[in-house]
Amino acid sequence: MELVGSPVSSTFAHPRSTPSKFLPAISTMASSYKNCFPYYPLPQSFSLPWMPKSYYKTAAINPTLAPFSKSSQGQPPSKMLPFVSNRSTLFTRYTPDDWYRSNLTNYKDSETSRRNAECLRVDTTRLIQDKYQQTKKTQGESTKNLGERVNYIEFWKSELRHELDEMIGETNALTDVKKRLERALAETEAPLQVAQECLLHREKRMGVDLVHDEVEKQLFTEVDVIRSCQERMQRYLDRAKAQLASNRAAQHEVEKDLANKQTAHRIDDKCHHLRNSSDGISYYRGVERFDATISVPESWAKFTDDNILRSQSERAASAKLRDDIENLLVVTANEMWRQFNTVNVAFTNRIAETADAKNKIRTHLAKTLKEIFEMEMNIEALRKAIRDKGPPLKVAQTRLDERTRRPDVELCRDPPQIRLVNEVHELDETIQGHQQRLRDAEDMLQMLVHAKSILEHDLAIKTNSLFIDQEKCMGMRKTFPSTTRLVGYV
Repeated sequence: MELVGSPVSSTFAHPRSTPSKFLPAISTMASSYKNCFPYYPLPQSFSLPWMPKSYYKTAAINPTLAPFSKSSQGQPPSKMLPFVSNRSTLFTRYTPDDWYRSNLTNYKDSETSRRNAECLRVDTTRLIQDKYQQTKKTQGESTKNLGERVNYIEFWKSELRHELDEMIGETNALTDVKKRLERALAETEAPLQVAQECLLHREKRMGVDLVHDEVEKQLFTEVDVIRSCQERMQRYLDRAKAQLASNRAAQHEVEKDLANKQTAHRIDDKCHHLRNSSDGISYYRGVERFDATISVPESWAKFTDDNILRSQSERAASAKLRDDIENLLVVTANEMWRQFNTVNVAFTNRIAETADAKNKIRTHLAKTLKEIFEMEMNIEALRKAIRDKGPPLKVAQTRLDERTRRPDVELCRDPPQIRLVNEVHELDETIQGHQQRLRDAEDMLQMLVHAKSILEHDLAIKTNSLFIDQEKCMGMRKTFPSTTRLVGYV
């Protein structure tokens, strides 16, 4: 069935197939027609009256031949008698009650449609007025919101301009301090070079004067102090460069935010002054569905506030760094000056000690030369004494040798024999004693000669050390950068 009120359509007598869900095929009911009259299809030219489709679907019949028809028996259909069965009628007939009910339904639908149309007209008129007032109110609120937005943007623009001016001034001040620090760092190279050259010259000292004395300790300390100052200066210089980069980054963010605020101010001010009669307004279909926003009022204000806070934080860090650099320049200049004076005092004391040692060496050298002369005379006396003992020893040994030739019992161990033997022993002991003393004297002479050579060498060393400390080192240390230059001023 179709719904009531659908368009009425005419159906002509052309059998058509229908889905099996409405009516079963005739073939499925063949058993009910086995004992009935044969079926004869309608001619194609037979015209049927129209049938409304308002209440029922038309039944399409696909007939099948009865088992006893002529067609099933092989006879041509043209020889079959035309016969129409009431049971095989194609369309269902309506009753009068159906006809009256259809008319009443149409009347009621017409009245309902008229009432609905009248209500729709009244609601439409009211809707138009309401929407006009709502549109006007909404546009006014949008204009008011745009005006407030322009004021907000103007406020943040003034804050950003003020912060930008402060940041530019701080960056310029830090740049000046950084240049002073670079000049002060360059001024420390000359004192460091002097200290290193002094250490290099003192490496040319000879012998025992290559001592790790107080001067060398203070020179190493001076090198360490200067390098420590250079390291601190370089560290603060790197911090200044990094701080300048941070200042410029914060300044760039403020400038970018300010430029964006200016653009947004121009756009929103233009939107604030747009009216329904303004030029340049147009339709932009679908623009309300395209949401390109990336912030909300809270995050928008927080973004600018964060930029200002970051800039203020960087300015505070920059100002503190400038104060630290100023203090560093003063402290390092004082440290280098103090160590420079300490090294000079150590040099003066060392030069005095070396000069005193040189004078003492000269005194000892003179005494050693005198003792060498006397020891040489003593050695000559010992040699003469040894030579003088040779003839008595020869006499005593010759006597003993002659007495060995006595015959038989005459070889008597008499007192002369004993005395000769003792005499030989005494002479041998005397000669050996003199020879030992001679060797001792010669050793002592060698020691004296060695001491003389040591004293002479030490005298040459002291002379060389005095020349290095007094002439070379102190000659280079007559000048030192002034405190004004050490703190970075030209």
